[in-house]
Amino acid sequence: MPLVVGISMPPVCFMYEYRRLTPKEQQELVRQRLARGYPAHEPPHPIQDRDYYLLTAVCYEHAPHMQTPQRRQDVLDRLFTAMTNVGVEIRAWVVLPNHYHLLTFVPDFKLLGACFKEVHGPTAVTWNREDGRSGRKVWYRFTDRAMRSEAHYYTTLNYIHYNPVKHKWAASPYEWSESSVHWYLEHHGRDWLRDVWRTHPVRDYGQEWDDL
Repeated sequence: MPLVVGISMPPVCFMYEYRRLTPKEQQELVRQRLARGYPAHEPPHPIQDRDYYLLTAVCYEHAPHMQTPQRRQDVLDRLFTAMTNVGVEIRAWVVLPNHYHLLTFVPDFKLLGACFKEVHGPTAVTWNREDGRSGRKVWYRFTDRAMRSEAHYYTTLNYIHYNPVKHKWAASPYEWSESSVHWYLEHHGRDWLRDVWRTHPVRDYGQEWDDL
């Protein structure tokens, strides 16, 4: 069943684009999502049997709640703890002021929901207390993209490392601290990173669905 012409949208931005539709368009889009087995207003997770995923979580309304390096590092530390405890391996990462990306090995997709709750719940409470904003909604639900091939995997790795530049938070991937590019530089070297970048260029990867 095709989506309504002109209002198909990637799951990460569904909530925001939905508000711009007419009531009739909203009703039709929800009907089609339900017909496809997707939740009405949340990101779907249709592919749950792969080994590797790009996982993305966004602050609600794209608000830059992670402006400080301390908050970004805290989120990263919590993610590693929560996911490592259940056997999920984080292979690449970047944490920006309003969202983060992880390239992961996932032994059981059903483990992910609890991992994100373990990170997002406490950080929301802490930041709202620090900012004097009790009850504020901080996080939107996570989205996922299954890796289709080795080329897709390494293009995703490059995309993650380039993300601070894409969103104009840094002039170079190496300028952003909360990124796995520094781990790869230390363990694989700059020549390896350059070769991966050359053989698996980002090009228009992430266009539309990651315009955060």
